[in-house]
Amino acid sequence: MKGLGLAQPGKGLSVLCLGAHSDDIEIGAGGTLLEWLGRGVRLDVHWCVLSARGAREEEADTSARAFLQGAAKATIELQTFRDGYFPVEREAIKEWMQDLARRVAPDVVLTHREDDAHQDHRLVRELTWNAFRDHLVLEYEIPKWDGDLGRPNVYVPLSETALEQKVALLETHFATQRGKDWFDRETFLGLARLRGMECRAPARHAEGFVARKVLLT
Repeated sequence: MKGLGLAQPGKGLSVLCLGAHSDDIEIGAGGTLLEWLGRGVRLDVHWCVLSARGAREEEADTSARAFLQGAAKATIELQTFRDGYFPVEREAIKEWMQDLARRVAPDVVLTHREDDAHQDHRLVRELTWNAFRDHLVLEYEIPKWDGDLGRPNVYVPLSETALEQKVALLETHFATQRGKDWFDRETFLGLARLRGMECRAPARHAEGFVARKVLLT
């Protein structure tokens, strides 16, 4: 299968990363960002976490900085919307998202999947499409006990280096999540292996995304 070549070594690519919580971007798309950086893509990343409070604020900041080492430009934006209450804070989140759309013009937007079982994730995805109508939007997946994994139609093959770096950074920076039975090395490696099998990735691993609309020119 021939790839589209979105991220080319030596070329610039601006990416907007949107996550409801402090570990969402890292789990869903962290390997992709590390893979692009490892290939020599000049990334300009605007990284936004909508719910980063208390200990999770520090986790969000330190993890984002670790994942974005080597980026040509990195902007980290942390908000304090209440975890689990995004639907009742919809108006305020929409106003923030609309303001964000006036401030950034990314080549690609990474956000949550439409059918994610977490209500906060679904709202971020809905408002992403509302604010970024003319952009390439790739929706990432997050494994969880709800069993809501779907069928990706876009894949980013990961090198062994990028995958191991992703898992190591997750283990290092998210002490608040280590007690969850799904948050472990086996989960992250297993999902990456499954997606790698589906796209016949050269190094056997990949991250999967859903692209609702793609314009080829």
